[in-house]
Amino acid sequence: MPDESLLDLAEYISEKLEKHVVSHEFIHGELIIHAKPESIVQVLQFLRDGRECEFTTLCDICGVDYFGKPLRFEAVYSLLSMRQNIRIRVKISVSDGQIIPSVTSLFSSALWYEREMWDMYGMLFSDNPDLRRILTDYGFTGYPLRKDFPLMGHVELRYDEEQKRVVYEPVHLTQEYRNFDNLSPWEGMTNVQLERSENSANQQHSYCGVKEEQPVEEEGEEEHA
Repeated sequence: MPDESLLDLAEYISEKLEKHVVSHEFIHGELIIHAKPESIVQVLQFLRDGRECEFTTLCDICGVDYFGKPLRFEAVYSLLSMRQNIRIRVKISVSDGQIIPSVTSLFSSALWYEREMWDMYGMLFSDNPDLRRILTDYGFTGYPLRKDFPLMGHVELRYDEEQKRVVYEPVHLTQEYRNFDNLSPWEGMTNVQLERSENSANQQHSYCGVKEEQPVEEEGEEEHA
């Protein structure tokens, strides 16, 4: 259950930003604000400048891909209030190709975060002064963190001795590498393997407090004694 101060803050934000906020919720005691995409600048500015908020630090902006949903992507803004020692998250849901207003005018660190989201998810931000790839190559095809992006990628690179430069080639996988049974290693264990694992688990060792068997004296030694 969240603190009473956090509950009051959620009601205060919902009341002041009634036209810009869709809803709010608490997950693991943390306040989550669901805002309208076109109002993200107004929401973050209020959270930064409001006397009851003062979330002056933008810790991160990350993306989520809900492949198959009409509003496929979700942008998550993580904010920190140093004065109140409270963290808050603001989420917006957008469709593929929908343009999101940039918040670089409010937080300078947003420039790098928005570039990363463009590079990894293909999410567009308007008014970003330098929206270009940041982690992949300039001629990279696709967006690596999308759910429909192949694990091996579309192209691979190698150094060509004849051309004396790095070249890109389409990825070609043999058929044997494409057949995956997706079976858990625990579910794939045979009865023999299970019996062996159970027997090894039930074995008792001398160092666990079990007394070792004493050697039996030979008959000749008893008569001699």
